[in-house]
Amino acid sequence: MYKFLALLCFLSLTLLTLGNAQTFIHPSKDPNHWQIIFEDQFPGASLDKSNWVTCHWWNWDGKGCTILTNSELEWYLPQNVHVKGGSLILTAKKEKTPGINGRVFDYSSGMISSGRMGGLGVPTKFAFQYGYVEMRAQIPAGKGFWPAFWLLPVTNKPLPEIDIMEILGDKPNTVYTNFQYGSSPENRKTIGSNWRSPKTFEGWHIFAVNWQKDAIIWYVDGVERFRMEQAELVPHEAMHLIANLAVGGDWAGAPDESTTFPGAFVIDYIKVWQQK
Repeated sequence: MYKFLALLCFLSLTLLTLGNAQTFIHPSKDPNHWQIIFEDQFPGASLDKSNWVTCHWWNWDGKGCTILTNSELEWYLPQNVHVKGGSLILTAKKEKTPGINGRVFDYSSGMISSGRMGGLGVPTKFAFQYGYVEMRAQIPAGKGFWPAFWLLPVTNKPLPEIDIMEILGDKPNTVYTNFQYGSSPENRKTIGSNWRSPKTFEGWHIFAVNWQKDAIIWYVDGVERFRMEQAELVPHEAMHLIANLAVGGDWAGAPDESTTFPGAFVIDYIKVWQQK
């Protein structure tokens, strides 16, 4: 009798908890509370330059860019960014590419940013504060490939950083979701997680983040995978979008003989909703 009463209490509490839980409704299915503020489905045959630039703001002498502090091996070039068949294609190639200070990089690749190329006097293409961000994409597999989709402040500062997704090409079934913050890159701190798909990670997948005033929640294929609810750490400043296909670096490691080039990070769309 006591066991039965205990079980009944447990079931009642469980049902009450489930009844009070807030189920997330995708913004596209909740137009009363959300409105779309940015959308690019990459139509036509060329990149919409009203939405995007093809380098970080420090585009050196207008000849390209990379992230030297990550020891990345690629040099980003606009000719590695293509729009075809309703998709954006960021292509990594194994080719000698002149870069900064006379250095020749072993690889070229592509990236897009809705920020700016240049100092703070140059307008930002698109930025926002709080919202639901979503990308549908296909990921390249191969040692040394490092596709990412992330947010950075419009102030040209390196922190805070919201990494909506990062994937290492030699671990293509694992999605890394991180929030990075700190007073400087040297004092960088990271809160994050990773989710491993039980099935082969091929074809199209959807990566998203819900950035709110008191929490950041990450989704893969419409399912919540991680959340950060330390409200005091959540950014309260405008941020812009970045999608890139890095090659090599301290984390990804260099490509090897098993890596097939060219590699392609193919993006079907990028959308941003904001609560009304």
